[in-house]
Amino acid sequence: MSNAVAVSDVNFEVEIEKHEGLAVVDFWATWCAPCRMIAPVLDQLASEYQGKAKVAKLDVDANQRTASRYNVRSIPTILFFKDGKLVDQVIGAVPRPHLEKKFKEHA
Repeated sequence: MSNAVAVSDVNFEVEIEKHEGLAVVDFWATWCAPCRMIAPVLDQLASEYQGKAKVAKLDVDANQRTASRYNVRSIPTILFFKDGKLVDQVIGAVPRPHLEKKFKEHA
């Protein structure tokens, strides 16, 4: 079971842009193999940073408005928001230490 919450075009503003603190959003798609590779790592980090960071997933196929608004051109793209403002991004399936460093940097 995933520790990340699903977000959509409809609730992105409330869940992410109005969230106080760190929110990390994984832009992904079901057909994307690198997205499936990185999902367990994000799940682990969501557990480890529970209470310090909100981790969310946005399916780009079903939520194209939000993906295009944040100029997501390749997936996986992971965006880091601090108090609703975009502060960082990671593109591609990167190793866990790289993602963990970003979590530590922003949490």
